[in-house]
Amino acid sequence: MNHNDRFLMLLALLLLVPAMGAFAEDLTNDEIQAAFDAIWLVIAAALVFFMQAGFAMVETGLTRAKNAGNIIMKNLMDFSVGAVMYWAIGWALMYGESVGAFIGGSDFFVQGDTALMRDWFFQVVFAATAATIVSGAMAERTKFTSYLIYSVFISGVIYPISGHWIWQGDGWLTAMGFHDFAGSTVVHSVGGWAALAGAIVLGPRIGKYVKKDGKITSKAIMGHNLPLAALGVFILWFGWYGFNAGSTLSGTDTSMTSVAVTTTLAASGGAILAMLTVWILNGKPDVSMSLNGALAGLVGITASTAVVGNSEAIIIGGIAGIIVVLSVEFLDKVLHIDDPVGAVSVHGVCGVWGTLAVGIFGDLDAIGSGLTRGGQIGVQALGAAAVFAWAFFLALILFFIVKKTVGLRVTEKEELAGLDIDEHGTEAYAGFQIFQNM
Repeated sequence: MNHNDRFLMLLALLLLVPAMGAFAEDLTNDEIQAAFDAIWLVIAAALVFFMQAGFAMVETGLTRAKNAGNIIMKNLMDFSVGAVMYWAIGWALMYGESVGAFIGGSDFFVQGDTALMRDWFFQVVFAATAATIVSGAMAERTKFTSYLIYSVFISGVIYPISGHWIWQGDGWLTAMGFHDFAGSTVVHSVGGWAALAGAIVLGPRIGKYVKKDGKITSKAIMGHNLPLAALGVFILWFGWYGFNAGSTLSGTDTSMTSVAVTTTLAASGGAILAMLTVWILNGKPDVSMSLNGALAGLVGITASTAVVGNSEAIIIGGIAGIIVVLSVEFLDKVLHIDDPVGAVSVHGVCGVWGTLAVGIFGDLDAIGSGLTRGGQIGVQALGAAAVFAWAFFLALILFFIVKKTVGLRVTEKEELAGLDIDEHGTEAYAGFQIFQNM
């Protein structure tokens, strides 16, 4: 930049600042507040939207190269389909006028003032997060058309109705004092339990479980790109600041700073404890499990991030890091449920832990429910159980119907060849030699 450019920039600033001051004098305090809120929520929503890229990279990296294009398509379309459904009916069922404290019944096909548009934009990216969680657990063997059908229902029906119970203000769990600041249960557990239902109905990938001498052994199917998975985790961590700090819902609420700190510390604690746990169990500090530990810590802190201190955040995240390792091992080696990316453990199981942590560690005055410590824990447990029953069993029915009608799983030949070729007629790494065992 030369001297003339600097002079012109300084002159522009000198002219602009008084003009901005004069403009601000014409605004009321309410208008200024509304402007700050709109700016903050749009930025936060954009950060959460960017998490779609994170989910896509994590899932792509932890699965095989022959399915990379299919995974990108699923993450693209579950947001695209989900956004339209959330606009048409999802918002109404979640935030419409409450009918019996169970479901919303107004504001279908959202239209309205700028405040409503602001709120819809912030909430649709949360709905998309719940939907995309399922993709990882069902990766590498699901029919693309069937996945699109699922995306319609989770964004339009399953997620909004349980969300109404907790976030609408008149929902029955809200009335009982249930607290979920940014969505450990509302978002992550719903996605995690739907993912569990999908993985059960779908069944494991070919070659995942081998039966020999009457004993079933789990065989590791390695992902093709750990650096890509790591990039995805860092993107998700970055986007989580929009997820949690954005949930203050106000551009002038300075508690966003403490929320950002507790979010950071919980993720760090989760990564550290997951690494140590898997190191002790398996003798090596596993990369993918450590990455999932960071995500587990983030999910774990999401419900309580605004009502706990920094020390508690590290504890909550650290316990989530331990839980995710044990849960992944249990689902894989005991229950023989094939979840390629650990979505059920990260989002479902750690979502429940994060929900309970509100009652265990949360500042009761900050929660504001008026309940005792034991009462708060009990309400948190009730809410977690109710959302599990709703999301899991409804998704189980949905996937079973899809399986019996249009079909849920690709053929054995298509699975072995890879979904990129048979489902989409393309290759993610055209021109590269990809070596695979299966």
